[in-house]
Amino acid sequence: MANKPAAPIGPYTPAVRAGDWVIVSGQLGIKDGALVPGGVAGQTAQAVVNLKARLKEMGLTIHDVAKTLCFLTDMDTFATFNEAYVAGFDGARPARSTIGVAALPFGGAVEIEAWAFKPVAAKAAPKKAAKKTVKKAAPKKAAKKTVKKAVKKTIKKAAPKKAGAKKSGRKK
Repeated sequence: MANKPAAPIGPYTPAVRAGDWVIVSGQLGIKDGALVPGGVAGQTAQAVVNLKARLKEMGLTIHDVAKTLCFLTDMDTFATFNEAYVAGFDGARPARSTIGVAALPFGGAVEIEAWAFKPVAAKAAPKKAAKKTVKKAAPKKAAKKTVKKAVKKTIKKAAPKKAGAKKSGRKK
């Protein structure tokens, strides 16, 4: 099957969902277990094909990608990489960082990681057959009296004692 992505080549998960985000691990220009011919252009094109297959497994497309992180072993190939990247992204223009690295797994020249955003479909709440209970509101008059009493108590407690007030009738 040409469209089925290869099994991971290490102890990692190729794509994971984290809430509304799907993170796709770095994709190399590998097909049938080997790097494709064509140098940076060929490997970039294949890395994008592999990325699209991982996204498809998760129910997304290249147009859901918000950010890519790209690695090149030779920054002098940046222009060639850009041409193949643009061609593979079908008009999508996610935010991107491109970093020069000393080496990549399997001797690859290019690796592309992606972060895609696709909100998880909200699940409908189950309908309950229970009767609705309507709580009657207290009459406004009763509520006003309660508030007035509470305010009076608060004022009474907070008011300073008057000087010269009578002392209690207890003898010492």
